[in-house]
Order: sequence, then C-alpha cells, then structure tokens
Amino acid sequence: MGIKLYYTTVTASRTVKSQQAEIIRILDSKSIQYKLVDISLGTELRDEMRDKAGDHSAVPPQLFNEDQYCGNYEMFSEAVEADTVEQFLKLA
Repeated sequence: MGIKLYYTTVTASRTVKSQQAEIIRILDSKSIQYKLVDISLGTELRDEMRDKAGDHSAVPPQLFNEDQYCGNYEMFSEAVEADTVEQFLKLA
C-alpha cells in the first residue's frame, strides 16, 4: 500500500484530532487506500516520521507515499481546495 498517514491516538490537542479526522474522511470519500501509522505506539515511529519528513519537530498528521514525503495537514488542505489531492499524494 502506498499512502501512509502518520497520526496519534494519544493527544490532548483538539486541533490535531480534528485534522486527523478530516484527512481520514477525505481519503475515505475519495476511495484512496491508506495505512495508518500510530506514532503513540513508540518513539521510534515518531522519530521515523520526523526523519522521513525532514523536520525533527514535525507533529502528526503527516502524509507519505511509501517513504516519499507528501506533506502535513495544511499542505493537504490546500490540495483539497485546489482539487489536486491525487497529485499531492503522488498518485497521478
């Protein structure tokens, strides 16, 4: 499977929760298959996400196509507005 969404099930931030839920809702509505990677299961997953994103302060949600970084929530949201989600996710 190509698309990976790094997210967390353990957060006190309503913003992070709503951003994650919106990404999942949009991916589901477009029938785009993805794998969820929960970084709360271990610091190694958080560090992996940050290394792949090239930003050691990156927080979820972060999107990847395999190991290729696509972007964060703000970038995804811009792609939704521009109707370029498939290109953003490197599917087209």
